[in-house]
Amino acid sequence: MSYDLEKILPHDRPMILVDDIKEINLDEKYLIAEVKITEDKIFFDKTINGVPYLSGIEYMAQTIGCYAFYRAQRTEPKLGFLLGTRSYKSNIEKFENGKTYTVKVSEIYGDNELVSFSCLIYNDEERECASAVINAYQPDNAEEYLKNGF
Repeated sequence: MSYDLEKILPHDRPMILVDDIKEINLDEKYLIAEVKITEDKIFFDKTINGVPYLSGIEYMAQTIGCYAFYRAQRTEPKLGFLLGTRSYKSNIEKFENGKTYTVKVSEIYGDNELVSFSCLIYNDEERECASAVINAYQPDNAEEYLKNGF
């Protein structure tokens, strides 16, 4: 099954960085997405023939956005904010051109608006490439925060 990410995430291409959702399990509170690194990706750097490893945080954040969409049973995307990340660790120097990466986000703690996630990125050999704990905030009035310079 292929998902229309433009209807799930509050971004337009080319800022949608995840390519597909592979698995959603709301009972166990996780979502798995997939990212394939190609030269047409917005953060692709030809000098390193890949995407810088720090982009992994955005892969995680967009996967969280997909999870939030399904968790709240939405019909249209909603803005959310990455409040912070603890312990972003990367075992790679870059996301390599031509490789596919799996991003898994698991809800650790959550109320209606503030949620903490354990996030992992694996390469196509199922080796862990990056990990983090991310705190996200999705208030009902997110657009107001943007108007006021949040």
